[in-house]
Amino acid sequence: QVQLVESGGGLVQPGGSLRLSCAASGRIFSIDHSDWYRQAPGKQRELVATITSSSITNYPDSVKGRFTISRDNAKNTVYLQMNSLKPEDTAVYYCKVHLRTGIMGPARAYWGQGTQVTVSS
Repeated sequence: QVQLVESGGGLVQPGGSLRLSCAASGRIFSIDHSDWYRQAPGKQRELVATITSSSITNYPDSVKGRFTISRDNAKNTVYLQMNSLKPEDTAVYYCKVHLRTGIMGPARAYWGQGTQVTVSS
C-alpha cells in the first residue's frame, strides 16, 4: 500500500510564505512525475505545479514566479514553496504523485488528503 501525507498548510497574511510537503510511504519502487493541485470553494480543481522525474518544472501563469515545486528523492517527498501569497491563493492544496510499486507495470497516480491554505489579513 502507498500513503501520501501532506503538511504545511495554514493561515498566512497576504505577501507571506508557506511551504507544503507531501511525503510518500509504503511500497515504492520509483516516482515519476508529481503535481500540486488546488481547489477553492465553488471552483474546479486546478493544476498549480508539476515536476518530472528529471526535475523539469512547469507552472501556470497564475503562480509562475511565486511558487516553486521541488522533490527529495531520498525522502520520497515533494514540496511546494509558496511566496508572495495572495487572497486568491486560498484553497485546499492536494499533491498527486505518479509512482511505481514494482519494476513491472505502469505508474499509478496517488492523491494526498489535502491541506488548507488560507491567505487573509
